[in-house]
Amino acid sequence: MNNLTKITATILAGGFGTRLCSVISGQPKVLAKVNGRPFMAYLLDQLSQAGVKKVVLCTGYLGEQVKATFGKFYNDLVLSYSQEQSALGTGGALRRALPVLKSDPVLVLNGDSFCQTDFICFLNQHITGKATASLLVAEVPDIGRYGSVKLSADDEIISFEEKGKKTGTGLINAGVYLLNHTFLESIPKDTNVSLEHEIFPLWISKGLYGFRSKGNFIDIGVPQDYAAAGGFLKSSIKAFSIN
Repeated sequence: MNNLTKITATILAGGFGTRLCSVISGQPKVLAKVNGRPFMAYLLDQLSQAGVKKVVLCTGYLGEQVKATFGKFYNDLVLSYSQEQSALGTGGALRRALPVLKSDPVLVLNGDSFCQTDFICFLNQHITGKATASLLVAEVPDIGRYGSVKLSADDEIISFEEKGKKTGTGLINAGVYLLNHTFLESIPKDTNVSLEHEIFPLWISKGLYGFRSKGNFIDIGVPQDYAAAGGFLKSSIKAFSIN
């Protein structure tokens, strides 16, 4: 496959942003300004440049602000919304949105992180490897804050390590996924559940694979990294053209 025009993407945009309250109080984390623009605008730019046409925004906390900011269209993207009425976690929010996620697989992005990658290569590996779920993984100099992902020689995910247990260079979950409907349908309905901590581990040895990105990664979840995001996005987007 050489384009993503038929792939539905979704951005998980329902987080409370608790650790960023001191700097972005009163707005959802995805609207935190970076170089004068909402952080989520950079994710939408990335999807648009990859050829995606339809994006579902899974909103929660102050979701009305997200809808008021982006509306129904962003450049050539058609936007729709799945608003949770109570906190459902990353897994529960996706399960709730399943009726409007028309493609199989679905491309999923966490709304508080950005990773440079080649989405076409990611999709092709997912398809040719007959994966049920694929996670983009990125190498970082210190896995301590994130936890780590271990891959087999053929890139099947064989384990997850909780954050804080180890430090040093390693691979982490970069918050970008390709998920088949079979996987999405396995998530319990109307339940607050975490993809990362509760659902993905259940799929080890059942079609769960990693795709190694050569691009840079940032997560704006803590004030220190949020402060660094402006410089990161300016330099990284300009320098990066393909995986």
